[in-house]
Order: sequence, then structure tokens, then C-alpha cells
Amino acid sequence: MSQPEMKFCKHCGQQIAAAAVVCPRCGCQVEQMQQAAQPNIVINNANTNTNVNNDCYGPHGRARSKWTAFLLCFFLGYIGAHKFYEGKTGMGILYLCTGGLCGIGWVIDTVALLFKPDPYYV
Repeated sequence: MSQPEMKFCKHCGQQIAAAAVVCPRCGCQVEQMQQAAQPNIVINNANTNTNVNNDCYGPHGRARSKWTAFLLCFFLGYIGAHKFYEGKTGMGILYLCTGGLCGIGWVIDTVALLFKPDPYYV
């Protein structure tokens, strides 16, 4: 029966196995750890994305004055003048043909415009 190869811990003097890297008694490292073979990692990142945002109307669309839209809605809302001002031609024609959606849309838009920021974006 052969004895395994042994060595002594540099820190506590305990006899340990020759292949030991850490002493089981004191927990100190007695040898440098061998580096495992690491795979060769290649990062091939050719990110050429560019921002091509050509938004000429600002960050949120076209800026419109709250008070101009409110006055148009209050006095000419039944014919959709405020909708044409906002650039919503389809809704403007609908308001024009239905009398501001029978007055209900006109009233709702008048109140809604009061709570919008100035300027607001369409």
C-alpha cells in the first residue's frame, strides 16, 4: 500500500495532499490555482445603426396653440374649424356635415381644450 504524496501547509504546518490548493485545516490558499483553458471568445459587433428620424414637427408632432384652438372651437366648433386648425381634415368635414356631431362633439371638444397644455402637439 503506497502513501499518497504529501506536503505541508505554508500557514499552519498541517500535512496536506500534494495536489491540494487550499489547506483543509486553516482554509488558506497554498498554491496558485491553475487556470482552466478558456474558450477564445470573438465579439463581432458591427453595429452600424443610425437614427434617421426626420421628424420636422418636433418631438411630438405639430405644435398648436391651446387658446387659438379653444376660440375656434367655441365660436366655430359646430362647423369644425378647430379640427381643420389641428390638421384633422376628416374630422373637420364630419363636424361640418353633422353640426359638430349634433352639438355634443362641439361641447366635449370645448371642455377638453381647456385641459390641454399650451402649446399642445397634434
